[in-house]
Amino acid sequence: MNTIPQTQHAVQLIGPDQLKINEQKQVFQPGPHQVLCRVEACGLCFSDLKLLKQFSGHARKSEVKAGIDQKALLEMPHYVPGDKPVVPGHEAVVRIVKVGPQVTRFKVGERYLVQTDYRWLPTTSSNAAFGYNFEGALQEYTLLDERVITAPDGESMLIPVPDDLSASAIALCEPWACVEDAYVEKQRRTLRDGDVVYHGSDPAEVERLFANVPTNGLMVICQCGSRFGRPVVVPVGRTHYGGIRIVGTTGDKVEDALASIPTTAEIRPNDRINIVGAAGPMGTMHVIRDLCQGVPGVTVFAGDLNEKRLASLRELAQPLAARNKLTLRIYNPSKDRLVEKFNYIVLMAPVPALVAQAVKDAAANAIINIFAGIPADKTAEVDLDAYIEKQCYFIGTSGSTLDDMKAVLGKVKTRTLDTNLSVAAVAGLDGAIDGIRAIENNTMPGKIIVYPSVKGLKLTPVQEWNAETEQALLRKT
Repeated sequence: MNTIPQTQHAVQLIGPDQLKINEQKQVFQPGPHQVLCRVEACGLCFSDLKLLKQFSGHARKSEVKAGIDQKALLEMPHYVPGDKPVVPGHEAVVRIVKVGPQVTRFKVGERYLVQTDYRWLPTTSSNAAFGYNFEGALQEYTLLDERVITAPDGESMLIPVPDDLSASAIALCEPWACVEDAYVEKQRRTLRDGDVVYHGSDPAEVERLFANVPTNGLMVICQCGSRFGRPVVVPVGRTHYGGIRIVGTTGDKVEDALASIPTTAEIRPNDRINIVGAAGPMGTMHVIRDLCQGVPGVTVFAGDLNEKRLASLRELAQPLAARNKLTLRIYNPSKDRLVEKFNYIVLMAPVPALVAQAVKDAAANAIINIFAGIPADKTAEVDLDAYIEKQCYFIGTSGSTLDDMKAVLGKVKTRTLDTNLSVAAVAGLDGAIDGIRAIENNTMPGKIIVYPSVKGLKLTPVQEWNAETEQALLRKT
């Protein structure tokens, strides 16, 4: 094992839209409960861009409110809530290089996929996460604490991975797991304390009541035969980051509203699925997933404004549709006018107006998947009359569960899923900031993988990426 240096190169976000390369960032020595890991690879994500823009205002950058002894947090130099500079990057594969004296379940040399989502550590509007209020993987070495990465049930957020898989394939399990979670998360179909039930049709009153819906709470609206008569301001950002759900009925029975909640957000036979922003890195994953899920009769409409990215998506996805005997319709909304109503709509851009438009485009019993992380404080003027009459259902998920990660990793191990299909470019830390800007400017049709150990590697597009090409790159360093 190489000697651990005292300092390292790292990408740091020091304020809103302020990224820098720190060439002298301290390599933290692990405390009693901590492990130090060398980062093998880290994928860049659109969520990194959201953190870039919002910084301390991001729902996951705020302080941890519960779930851990606050004194313990003071022992963690990598805990960086609020305005503290943060190292982003959460799609990571790491190898342990040093452990603290009280660490018993981890050993030097072990290789892990990082599950980033600490759902038992709530923040004000979301939960803690690696790469947000805890330092992430866009650095050569990253520190982790057992008291943070161990769930209340004893499960570790470090998932063991074999040495025969490429680092990129492993790192990309995280975004693929986020896509998986967006469909398979189980939906609560019963009332519990804290949910809000409203009988009536006063739009101003409903707008006030939304503030009373807690995280992961339900808003149940019974219109009792009347209508709102105007668009209602709805906190659509809280659907994704706060896990709130909105259901309704035109009648007066709460059970009728609850009955409209689907068991999960899984696609259904013969669904007409519209993926808005489909040709970006994450949108491409949704297209591939929906075409390969084994659900019969679905038609996937894949829309994007970027013709170059659409061409790449067509080349990748059309053979999958043909092989699975499904219909794929690729379109540019600036040129192609769609007149269809959709049973399932996936929103890949964090634009509140798209949520309002989705309600207009929805068929009866449509699921509207707000996948893109609209900031938690953002609202949209939604036609709730139409939403309730059609019995639509907003869903939004943030991050993934450990089970999602394990499921995707299992597919990678058995070669039933090649996550490397998503790779469009690679970089070292020297090219990571350019990579984040490429995501911002929509110039890459797929995922960007950063290798922190590779010095001097600028952002470099690739045509094909696999274990062999990765090893060739690493041999040069």
